[in-house]
Amino acid sequence: MRRREFIMLFGGAAVWPLAARAQQAGKVWRIGFLSGASRSAVSGSYDAFVQAMDQLGYVEGKDFVSPRVHHAHRRSGVPARGGRAAGRPVAAGRCIDGLANDAEGQARLLTFRRSLQELGWAEGRNLIVDEHWTSGDLSRMRASAKRIVDTTPDVILANSAPVLTALRKETATIPIVFVQVVDPVGQGFVDSLARPGANITGFSTFEPAMGGKWLETLKEIAPDVRRVAYIYSPETAALGSGGGVYLHSFETVAATFAMKLVVAPVGGATDIERAIDEFAREPHGGLLVPPDINNTVHRGLIVELAARYRLPAIYDNRYYTASGGLITYGTQILDLYRRAAFYVGRILKGTKPADLPVQAPTKFELVINLKTAKTLGLDVPPALLSIADEVIE
Repeated sequence: MRRREFIMLFGGAAVWPLAARAQQAGKVWRIGFLSGASRSAVSGSYDAFVQAMDQLGYVEGKDFVSPRVHHAHRRSGVPARGGRAAGRPVAAGRCIDGLANDAEGQARLLTFRRSLQELGWAEGRNLIVDEHWTSGDLSRMRASAKRIVDTTPDVILANSAPVLTALRKETATIPIVFVQVVDPVGQGFVDSLARPGANITGFSTFEPAMGGKWLETLKEIAPDVRRVAYIYSPETAALGSGGGVYLHSFETVAATFAMKLVVAPVGGATDIERAIDEFAREPHGGLLVPPDINNTVHRGLIVELAARYRLPAIYDNRYYTASGGLITYGTQILDLYRRAAFYVGRILKGTKPADLPVQAPTKFELVINLKTAKTLGLDVPPALLSIADEVIE
């Protein structure tokens, strides 16, 4: 029996062959998982991973196996001789190409899995998971995209513009659902939001007013900030990462808030440290850290440097504030993965991507790290605290 595959390309990406119970009983679909995360992208590492799993209802030793034990394995949920033994744990956090301890990546992956399960997909009975991690390596993404397309999957879930760029070079026919792509029309991935055309659709993270909202929030929590460094990677921006798209948004509104915008293009860790060190030599500075794979991979370093130089910083994702960053305002990413599961299910049942409109973000979150604010000598306005979705103390 031929196994048709659904592949998810995650973060640095992810591969997935899947199955709906109602469609073909007894058929096993294969899922591969390819992530752009790395060990340096994680603060709290395994403890944070376990906490994220617990929040999603997965219990260590019962529902998943420690990646410290099983990280070299290729598969999880593989039926043994006709089916998985009752009560046997589903192994999570297994990898081939990288490291399997990115708590945020695991939380997103499991949110997607759980949403699929609620729609009738049954991991361990008709679903196999293969995980791959790329540590933000763009050349590895391109190679993995080719390998994935060569397996002729039924649908691909891509979680960033660089991943989507790599996939487009390999296929114009396999359906692709994307998440965490900032400007799919402007970046040329789809014809329009209402009618995406071709084989690609998904969920955008871009909100045109985000630049103004970030600067307003940073000014509110740190009134003395007059200069802001915009940290992004030109290499990933050229591939459609959010750093390049959001830059225009900030350039347009910076003067409105009496702030000087300093563009700080960076590559690896050495570039990031040099750029922030040079910027911090003058007073009244702050950092803007937009969505960018390069920033994600080096997020621990960026948070550390912001603390070292006492620079108030605003980020796009909660994992920064959970790791000690000052404040986050951005799209609620887990919600995108829940919604993406619904689109994947529709496509597997026969709907064409061209008939599914690209959807904008509908949920945003504001997270404040009060401990970091106190360390920086900042008094968070009560009005800002009152509207925060989460306050880390």
